[in-house]
Amino acid sequence: MNTFKKVGLTALAGSLVVTSAVAGEMSVAGSASIGLKNTSKSATGRSWTMGNQLTFSGSGELDNGMNVSLSFVLDQADDSTTGLANSPFDSHSVTISSDSLGTLVFSGEGGSSAQSAIDTTAAGDLWDNGSGFTTPRASEAGNNSMLYTLPTFVDDLTVKAGYSPGGAGGGSATSYHVGYSGVEGLSVDYAVGQTETIGSEEEHTTMKASYAYGSFTFAISNTENAYDLASSTDEEISSWKVSYTVSDDLSVSYGQETIDTEGQSVDEEAESISVSYTTGGVTLSATQYEFSGRGNSNTEANGTGDAERWSLSASFAF
Repeated sequence: MNTFKKVGLTALAGSLVVTSAVAGEMSVAGSASIGLKNTSKSATGRSWTMGNQLTFSGSGELDNGMNVSLSFVLDQADDSTTGLANSPFDSHSVTISSDSLGTLVFSGEGGSSAQSAIDTTAAGDLWDNGSGFTTPRASEAGNNSMLYTLPTFVDDLTVKAGYSPGGAGGGSATSYHVGYSGVEGLSVDYAVGQTETIGSEEEHTTMKASYAYGSFTFAISNTENAYDLASSTDEEISSWKVSYTVSDDLSVSYGQETIDTEGQSVDEEAESISVSYTTGGVTLSATQYEFSGRGNSNTEANGTGDAERWSLSASFAF
């Protein structure tokens, strides 16, 4: 067992014991959703969806002034990352923090690296909504990882670093993130993650910015995935989105994103328009998607070319 794994397990065991000693309490928050979706030119067609999740969390302050918190999620879904099909156990982490030392998060599962924490596109990963697009190459995993946020040394500047020791294949993953929010309404983020395994190396770079002006919010992002193996192809995922807040309850947004894959003459492109309305703890939303170049092809066939999707959902927080 390497040093980082030992540190993570020691922190986990220690935090549980100490939290019990100071009579720390766990609270539970829940969320649920019901939806209906339909994708054209798909064998799936129209179908119902459901989401359900419980998040257990608790924290306590130690005698030395440090804070320790635990988070654990129950979510009935297949977990391909750990091989626990239909397991109720999902993301779990331990956080240790103080004003002078910063914040250290150990994620056993479901965590994020300093780079993957911001690699969701500005439009919200439209490719992951029944598009039929080629799935972008994943950034370094956040499972069994450490994420450290430095204490504040410059106002409105955030600096993070992440590390994962890797698995049986050897190698490791490191990541760095810098964020700035010193201008009213503006946030800018830049992050790099590197994953090294035996005989190969990959690098993921994400740049992201958003600006809120009145009722409008503009966002843009770009992620590049680069690989040093001849058998792998580089990718660039660019995206933008504009949102308009009509009222405290009603908002409208429009977004686009493009996946440019090395060696492909046709890009995969997606766009969406969405309306969301919140009332009494219930959020109702409707989204229309347009997909083109699926499978890096303009040929109209099952799973390639153009397609459309619409979705309706009701989400509940309790």
